[in-house]
Amino acid sequence: MTIELKMPALSPTMEEGTLAKWLVKVGDSVSSGDILAEIETDKATMEFEAVDEGTIAQILVPEGSDGVKVGTPIAILAGEGEDASDAAAGGSSQSASVSPSPLAAEGKAGAASQGEGAQPGPAPAPPSKGGGETPSAPPHPAQPAAESPSPSRGEGSDRIKASPLARRLAEAQGIDLASLKGSGPDGRIVRADLGSAGGGAQAATAAQAAAPAAPAKPFETDIPHETVKLSNMRKTIARRLTESKQQVPHIYLTVDIQLDALLKLRGELNAGLAARNIKLSVNDMLIKALALSLIEVPECNVSFAGDTLITYSRADISVAVSIDGGLITPIVVGAETKAISAISKEMTDLAGRAKEGKLAPNEYQGGTASLSNMGMYGIKQFEAVINPPQGMIMAIGAGEKRPYVIDDSLQIATIMSATGSFDHRAIDGADGARLMKAFKALVETPLGLVA
Repeated sequence: MTIELKMPALSPTMEEGTLAKWLVKVGDSVSSGDILAEIETDKATMEFEAVDEGTIAQILVPEGSDGVKVGTPIAILAGEGEDASDAAAGGSSQSASVSPSPLAAEGKAGAASQGEGAQPGPAPAPPSKGGGETPSAPPHPAQPAAESPSPSRGEGSDRIKASPLARRLAEAQGIDLASLKGSGPDGRIVRADLGSAGGGAQAATAAQAAAPAAPAKPFETDIPHETVKLSNMRKTIARRLTESKQQVPHIYLTVDIQLDALLKLRGELNAGLAARNIKLSVNDMLIKALALSLIEVPECNVSFAGDTLITYSRADISVAVSIDGGLITPIVVGAETKAISAISKEMTDLAGRAKEGKLAPNEYQGGTASLSNMGMYGIKQFEAVINPPQGMIMAIGAGEKRPYVIDDSLQIATIMSATGSFDHRAIDGADGARLMKAFKALVETPLGLVA
């Protein structure tokens, strides 16, 4: 029996991708687990694996094709004992299931702590040149679900396949997961599948976001220039940031923080950790400070979900890392419980694999809040864009010597400006101010970070 290979959903929010390269050709025999193609998503290049055995009868989508919608037939596989030419002529009769695995994408990256981005991802630093894009999995406009490779309830099993975020949101909104059809890998129910089922204001927002945008006017100029086609990542960043600024009412709160005590403690800790080949960064310590602040002020560790509010009991921090063509937000899960040395080692690993495009979707999608650090660029202060469905993002500026009043006398101190962006639908200004106060206190009296 012929099998129709379809464009897989390699991440919960993937709607389309680029078929970067075919690794098989017509006439090749394939077995379960063989790599058939490389597919570029908005964040990485992933491998497309075969699950069924057979012979490649026809390739329907040539390599290099971009904008291929999830669920679009891309090849035909002839079953065992079937003539490949007959299969190619006769079309397909069923869809093949697929299993994604990360593959290194060509892309250099400098770990620029800016927040996603992204976002989101439940969290290295500025999401989107001053905003959070990440890829945590955001409230996503409801899209027509592609034909699922398999039902969301396994055959002979009562267990429903669904992502943790989809389960939480479904429970909060009173949605029966058994009534939904999953569009994720192997029929898994993901956040996007809840869009039309959620109803109310959330569904209205999704419908509005799903409306086709007016075509951009052709751009003409006499100035010498070149035209560069947008990558999938850049398209996603543009869409996500636009949605965030249009749909999320931002409130910004800024505090100045004295860094001298933290810098002194960092030097002492690094001296003690040198034998273990660990070198803590200021950013590692700020990740821990933000995580502890969110636990201290749980009103800010939230997600807005239509007519419900999700309050998290764990602080998963998305940290924006700048990579070639955009940025990504790897997540430090449960950062409030981890030693700063453990956070440092984890961030080194996550940032390194982010540069190579080797992060798995669950490593950059999710998170409960984001950290975006542009201090290494000398930026004094900025306001980052929230990475939905997260409720806040902390933007970190450069530490610099400034005149500062200490014990009623004017002195010179190392000062850093930090700005929190808060979703005002979910977080009141007073609660945001409490979080900023807690963050400032932890950074200025940093022994609390190692207690």
